[in-house]
Amino acid sequence: MKYYVVWKGKTPGVYDSWAACKLQIEGFHGALYKSFPNQEQAEQAFKQSAHLHLGTNNKNTATLAPKIFNTGFVLPSISVDAACNPRGVFEYQGVWTENRERIFHQGPFPDGSNNIGEFLALVHALALCKKRNWHFPIYTDSVTALAWLRNKKAKTSVSDEKTLLLVQRAEIWLSQNTYPNVVQKWQTDQWGEIYADFGRK
Repeated sequence: MKYYVVWKGKTPGVYDSWAACKLQIEGFHGALYKSFPNQEQAEQAFKQSAHLHLGTNNKNTATLAPKIFNTGFVLPSISVDAACNPRGVFEYQGVWTENRERIFHQGPFPDGSNNIGEFLALVHALALCKKRNWHFPIYTDSVTALAWLRNKKAKTSVSDEKTLLLVQRAEIWLSQNTYPNVVQKWQTDQWGEIYADFGRK
């Protein structure tokens, strides 16, 4: 017996038959749904973002293929950002652009910079996308992080051993992997603060 999660449909929820699920998605543009082998998994999945369970090529969705909305940026997509205090303690995170739901968060780490955090956030997002076969665009508001990403090298003289190891691991990943994701500059002047912003300005 399968259970069906409807994240986006006439009435989102968990259903215990295909017939019941079909009633919620039939004729509903951009419905998001998926079957699960038992109720426990279905209930857990329903509490999470559909993007964690549906890929860009999944037959159970018509909306996960990247699409430009009137906002100017692409959805679905991932936004990343970092925060750093005056002492150099930094952290970074990635969120779904459309609803700002957090996908990952790392830190705080000692002795770094905002640029390092932005760079690590980008590589973290790319590695996660490759692992899960996500082809979503990724946004950052850091010109420096984009340059480091293109060069596969962070131009930093950080001395903290833990931070240095994180940067080296990111550089090694970039040197050994390719990715289909489009990484773009977030247009802050047009769209406001990037949605992964920590809100500490």
